[in-house]
Amino acid sequence: MLSLIGTIIVGAIIGLIARALKPGNASMGWIMTIVLGIAGSLVAGYVGRALGWYQEGQAAGWIASVVGAIVLLVLWGLVTHRRA
Repeated sequence: MLSLIGTIIVGAIIGLIARALKPGNASMGWIMTIVLGIAGSLVAGYVGRALGWYQEGQAAGWIASVVGAIVLLVLWGLVTHRRA
């Protein structure tokens, strides 16, 4: 349970970092950015540990979380851009 709460807090921070690193104009609010950051952090963390790329708490997990959040932000931008 504590690991999940930690992942959510880290995901919120990761979402904000990913939004700052992602190029282009992002028209979504900061809450959606944090939600996508949490999702990217959860997915990247799970996949990286499942494939044995890193263990929990390693710096590679932070990097993978940022990359996962950026990927989700880009995908979200593509999906919402098509609907508008």
